[in-house]
Amino acid sequence: MEIEIISFGKIAEFIPQQKISLSNVSNTDELKVYLEKDFPALADMKYKLALNKNIVQSTLNLNNNDVIAIMPPFSGG
Repeated sequence: MEIEIISFGKIAEFIPQQKISLSNVSNTDELKVYLEKDFPALADMKYKLALNKNIVQSTLNLNNNDVIAIMPPFSGG
């Protein structure tokens, strides 16, 4: 499966926008484990994932060509 990764803020400094091929990753929880293993700095940060422009609030299944955004904490105002 191939997905596109888009990152914002400080996260963009160490995770460039890219397309990655995944095997043995089928949902957003497994993706977080994969990302934190490949990018250890991410494990020490608070961040949110968005799947196809929707904030992930629970485990969601991934599909080929999905777009994942990795975002640092943000607040409105």
